[in-house]
Amino acid sequence: MRAIVLHRHGPIADMTYETGFPDPTPKSGDVIVRVKACALNYHDVFTIRSMPGIKISMPRIVGLDLAGEIAEIGPDVTGWKVGDRVLVDPIDRVRGGLTGETFDGGMAEYVRIGAHQLLRLPEGVGFDTAAALPCAYGTAYRMMMTRGAVKAGEKVLILGASGGVGTCCVQLAKLVGAEVAVCASSEEKLQRLRALGADHLINYATENFMAASHRVFGRPRVFGASAPPDGADVVVNFTGGDTWVPSIRCLRRQGRLLTCGATAGFDPKEDIRYIWTFEQNIMGSNGWMKEDIEALLDLVQQGKLDPCIDQRFKLADGLAALHALEQRTITGKIIVEP
Repeated sequence: MRAIVLHRHGPIADMTYETGFPDPTPKSGDVIVRVKACALNYHDVFTIRSMPGIKISMPRIVGLDLAGEIAEIGPDVTGWKVGDRVLVDPIDRVRGGLTGETFDGGMAEYVRIGAHQLLRLPEGVGFDTAAALPCAYGTAYRMMMTRGAVKAGEKVLILGASGGVGTCCVQLAKLVGAEVAVCASSEEKLQRLRALGADHLINYATENFMAASHRVFGRPRVFGASAPPDGADVVVNFTGGDTWVPSIRCLRRQGRLLTCGATAGFDPKEDIRYIWTFEQNIMGSNGWMKEDIEALLDLVQQGKLDPCIDQRFKLADGLAALHALEQRTITGKIIVEP
């Protein structure tokens, strides 16, 4: 089969597009999925470069998120048949591991998947739309809805809003009726976010985002906080690094800071005075559960959520797709199709 293959950690250019990679064969409890769409995530770039403490056997096919059709049924699999349209939960919650890291992922024509990882695609939900959901949108849904309980009328500041997780955060916040301010590094990205419903645009390349948040949502106050504007109810920060302390300084009294990662650094400077003085709530969210993906599929089927897909590539151009992801020039998701 055709596949984008990682033989050693390093730059994306060291990966290879191969046309004779061995076809997968199902073991007990497995199915073979004919890949119709693979959505890329920055985790794929981390896998290619290598991550501390995570050992990956080679060769490896990356690509966490994928949707397709069942091409072959392995032994001891019930409830599924060849031709069924499916979305894959990238986390193997029975055997352990992650698609595109522990075992082969979606940047190929076929992939072997545990049947327990499958979700049935509802009518009217396309392969590309479904593939965009699990990692980025599942993470966003769990952080914003399952954990963060964002609700109507709240003021929400979203950092890193132009990526896959960020664009979903924008859509979910607007879906429940929140007022949303987004941070991005270019006017082009900000205009794309406005089209998704963002109310306030902050270009952090030209403006201090904390000062901009104070201008939009007000400066937080310890006393008299019942008289708005007095800060953001919710700040979404999965970048960490130098943005951490300014983020907590945007929060109103008893506000919530939601985080699901630390792409700019996991050990930022801290100022706990604001946490106790303003009685802040720092809420972590780790990935997604299968129920979060099912909730997203339901929203898509109802026409309430439309994943933001920025660029599409053919599998033969998979290295170019990974380069586009690495350069962070996109707003939303990249889809690779066979």
